[in-house]
Amino acid sequence: MKMARLKPPAALNMPIGEAMFSQRAIRRLDPDRAISDGDLKLVLDAASKAPNGGNVQPARFLVIRDRQRIAEFGELYYEAWWAKRKDAYGWEPGHDIPAESPYRMASLMADELRHAPVVILSFGVPGGFAGSVFPGVQNLLLSARALGIGSVLTTLHPSVMDRVNGMFGVPSDVDFYCCIPLGYPRGNFGPTSRFETADTTHWDQWDARPPWAE
Repeated sequence: MKMARLKPPAALNMPIGEAMFSQRAIRRLDPDRAISDGDLKLVLDAASKAPNGGNVQPARFLVIRDRQRIAEFGELYYEAWWAKRKDAYGWEPGHDIPAESPYRMASLMADELRHAPVVILSFGVPGGFAGSVFPGVQNLLLSARALGIGSVLTTLHPSVMDRVNGMFGVPSDVDFYCCIPLGYPRGNFGPTSRFETADTTHWDQWDARPPWAE
């Protein structure tokens, strides 16, 4: 395949700190506002620039923007989302999720994905590993944020993978890693609430707190 040396695009002029600190999982996407081919190329170019082991570049991205195909895939995603909840908690589709559960917000994606303007599936070809795919995924998410496009990283369930691969003609020897719905948000980006790094960072050895811990 041909190698490309790309210059930083003028459209990605948001400071990296603002992009990182205001990025959040956007699950409510505007179905009526299209994402241009140019912006999709831009976020995929950004993904291609991420570090990867040995410059093997195993990441592959399947872009789905046909409305009917997204609707059909959304049905499989809904099934997959609830299959994971059934495995973990015994919940069936439509279960009344407890208000305090983190899955209450996440369940929005199960209902909303079929209306997303774009869905990108991330794969890796043989010889690559997740550690050489996910840096590109994060570049994609950050560049989408810089363009004002909402995104969220989500996964599927093994029970639907054969049907997903069959639906899109995915070769049997590539590995699926994640699903990324894209769209302009019905809502706002950040700020987000996260644990203090003083509580999640260990210094020189486990259970030793970092210098900035109180």
